[in-house]
Amino acid sequence: MINKETNLWARVYMPISCHHSKLLLPLLVYFHGGGFCVGSAAWSCYHEFLTNLASKANCVILSVDYHLAPENRLPMAYDDGSNALMWVKREALNGFSVQKWWLSHCNMSSLFLAGDSAGANIAYNVATRMGSTSNTPLSLKGVILIQPFFGGEDITFSEKHSLQPPNSALTLSVSDTYWRLALPLGATLDHPYCNPLAHGTVKLRDLRLPSTMVCVSEMDILRDRNLEFSNALAKAGKRVETVVYKGVGHAFQVLHNYQLSHSRTQEMMSHVSNFLNK
Repeated sequence: MINKETNLWARVYMPISCHHSKLLLPLLVYFHGGGFCVGSAAWSCYHEFLTNLASKANCVILSVDYHLAPENRLPMAYDDGSNALMWVKREALNGFSVQKWWLSHCNMSSLFLAGDSAGANIAYNVATRMGSTSNTPLSLKGVILIQPFFGGEDITFSEKHSLQPPNSALTLSVSDTYWRLALPLGATLDHPYCNPLAHGTVKLRDLRLPSTMVCVSEMDILRDRNLEFSNALAKAGKRVETVVYKGVGHAFQVLHNYQLSHSRTQEMMSHVSNFLNK
């Protein structure tokens, strides 16, 4: 439990190896997807994915259960993400208690933010906040954005033409509905929460961002928007690594709704592991 008053909590995942080694591991703070409106850190699909990721990447994972829209519109989820990091900071400063024994296995100078879909959006926005404030003794080493949930008033080619299977996790109409429920009242799809590249938003070059990994799905309606974002980061002089997963769509790694989901998920975990341990 991070905050009893606001019911902000998280689930911790650790590799079995940490019980037999004193080696300090990277700490990955993770935010689940769901368009800001659905989802939970307690969902079985995330439990399975993050259990396997912690083992494969040999890292400690703190999966944050943030407040959902429309009852809690943005920036509430960003506030929850920032508060979770401040909680980690306080606990690290206060020393490791019996209840927080897992922190004793974390390398606090190797902190990463990550998430998929809306969770990737949260990770990105929390990272930009960290870049503008002092975060000692936490050092944000990198950000992992898996199919980041962005949007915009101008429809991209993949949003308009990507063929989606019947059990697709995200369609354009669903995306628009999520944004309508999550954005501040009266905001358009070019609000900076939704479209970080829109005219009038903070220039990427001015943001302090650590190394960033962007994971893109070939059959995702967000494909073009994700690639455009990644290219913009590179042009702004940011360190960015882009990986495209062929033959799969949005959230394949947790929903397993494509024929290639399992093999592509294993590839993703290997890529994340390499990114964490550079």
